[in-house]
Amino acid sequence: MAQPVALAILVTILFIGDLVSVRTKAWVSSVFISALLFLIGYWTFFPKNIVEVSGISGGVAVMLMYLLITNLGTLLSFKELLNQWKTIVISLSGIIGMLVLLFTIGYWFLDLETILVAGPPLVGGIVSALIMSEAAQTAGLTSLSVLAILIYVMQGFAGYPLTSIFLKKEGRRLLKDYREGSWKPEVNVSDVVSETIDKQPKLFAKVPIRYNTNFFKLARLAIIACLAYLASTALAPILTVSPFVLCLLFGVIASSLGFLETKPLEKANGQGFAIMGLMLFIFDGIKNATPKMLQELVGPMVLIIVIGVIGMYIFSFIAAKILKISTNMAFAVALTALYGFPADYIITNEVVAALTEDEEERIVLRSYMLPPMLVGGFISVTMVSVVLAGIFAPILIGL
Repeated sequence: MAQPVALAILVTILFIGDLVSVRTKAWVSSVFISALLFLIGYWTFFPKNIVEVSGISGGVAVMLMYLLITNLGTLLSFKELLNQWKTIVISLSGIIGMLVLLFTIGYWFLDLETILVAGPPLVGGIVSALIMSEAAQTAGLTSLSVLAILIYVMQGFAGYPLTSIFLKKEGRRLLKDYREGSWKPEVNVSDVVSETIDKQPKLFAKVPIRYNTNFFKLARLAIIACLAYLASTALAPILTVSPFVLCLLFGVIASSLGFLETKPLEKANGQGFAIMGLMLFIFDGIKNATPKMLQELVGPMVLIIVIGVIGMYIFSFIAAKILKISTNMAFAVALTALYGFPADYIITNEVVAALTEDEEERIVLRSYMLPPMLVGGFISVTMVSVVLAGIFAPILIGL
């Protein structure tokens, strides 16, 4: 397949996902539809390397990840990060709930090896899935090695629609309270609007605006991402911290110090392309889910995902009641463990766009929903899942 043909097919699939999301007012997520179409494509006429043929390689995806996550850091402030401690508690509660139900109710139907292999991928991304897949291979459990990858690939099919449903419930409640005047958001709408204007950040205030070109914005963004990577490398002998987590933190710091403006990637006209490339790379993982593989492992996979999601709901509900926050928002945050970034970003924006056409209301909803969704995804997928894999893998090999 020629590169232009592959690219046209894949981007059209992403558009169809957007189209369905808009037509259904975000009841059906674009990410869910795109993933489904990718799966059908791989089962029919897609070559296995169609994403690579289109021009999106692993190296390109990692580059886009560095830029996107650093850019997201500019949307937050230290005050907002400190305010997200409840989000961290909710995210951890959902993970604990998932593990508790898997090791209790799940143990009635599944053996210990299956639960150990399935736990980390259900909470995280490709890194934890690969760790558990390799551990299963080492232990001589070939089918469970496949199961680890399969759960990583398929768990989003549960997470995407459920997240849309609960975010919409939360959004409708917030809009009602906002319109009635019973809820006052912390965000200043005029400040958010002013941030969309292209202007020099504080440290470059004396530099003429004509020098703030797209490449200058991208260069500063890349420098901050590089510093985050170097910090992660320097910390490695003492503490393992994902460079992507540090990209978010460094983005906040750089924005607060005035080195980066708000949304530099968007202002450099690069955000749409970056999200497109990263989503294509993520959907590339679906190529491993063959019909035969699904047929052999569909039972344990569905059971694990259902039990895990129920555990997330119960424990996030309890935590939300204790912390006195919305149970709908709490469950949506817990569900980010099933997919992480950038799906959490995309789904949240889809829901906000579907709930209202008023730009002021969209700003209010986005400022309330987006920070906890992003933080929840990073806590579970980027951090906790890798820790769990590091604990469960030696146990599995030692059994």
